[in-house]
Amino acid sequence: MKAISEWVFFFLILIMTGCSSRNTPAPVVESKTAISLKRPSVSSIKTSTYRVKKGETLYSIAWRAKTDVRTLAELNKLSSPYKIYPNQKLILASKSTQPIKNKPSANNSIKSSGSTSTKVNNKPVASSKKPAYGGTVSGQKTSKKSASQANVFSQKIRKWQWPARGKVIATFSTAIQGNKGIDIAGRRGDKVKVAADGVVVYAGSALRGYGKLIIVKHNDDYLSAYAHNDQILVKEQQVIKAGNVIAKMGDTDAERVMLHFEVRFRGKSVNPLKYLPKK
Repeated sequence: MKAISEWVFFFLILIMTGCSSRNTPAPVVESKTAISLKRPSVSSIKTSTYRVKKGETLYSIAWRAKTDVRTLAELNKLSSPYKIYPNQKLILASKSTQPIKNKPSANNSIKSSGSTSTKVNNKPVASSKKPAYGGTVSGQKTSKKSASQANVFSQKIRKWQWPARGKVIATFSTAIQGNKGIDIAGRRGDKVKVAADGVVVYAGSALRGYGKLIIVKHNDDYLSAYAHNDQILVKEQQVIKAGNVIAKMGDTDAERVMLHFEVRFRGKSVNPLKYLPKK
């Protein structure tokens, strides 16, 4: 009996030793999805003015400020192709957009009424306001036109295509700190293709949180971005066609090899899956 108990004890030790020496536990295999990754903080701009740094373009600054590049161009009286220079001071927000609340008094009642009348007439921004993605500017008058306008916008880009092969490991989120695009898994060196015809308006690594980044302008309304590349294969102002290889997939400023892909409509982030064909 003593010999049998010693063998049982020895057998249990072998089992415990084998379990402790396991290299890759099965439950950890799927733990490295993009959802569980700690995303690097994106270098957004929230100030009303900004000093241009080397390597930046007006498009990259508009991207960080989450605004339409045409808005920045109008504020700073810039014409296409929107050339800017290091240390140049840019206005990012107009002071006139902030409401002015003056307390009425007996002394300035006449002046205030006169000034408000002139201010109301000098509001080109409100008069030229366009509908945002999926929305309308005014109620019933635009309700009939909204469908046709949406069709016109969608027809500007004949066809979108997937920028890379691979599994979508993180989707778009409307949360403040959420994912503003989609993440596509892959291997280092995989081809990254432009999703639609356009021109490269930014190619570099000046935007913290995006790594080696490419921003492509498709038309006056749509931009797309391709982040965390290992190698950039295009240059700024280069005209490209849908399907052209523009980069090699990598993990710059990311915790794993993947492509982070974003689409913006008039400066606002939209869900890329609404444009890309279904797999």
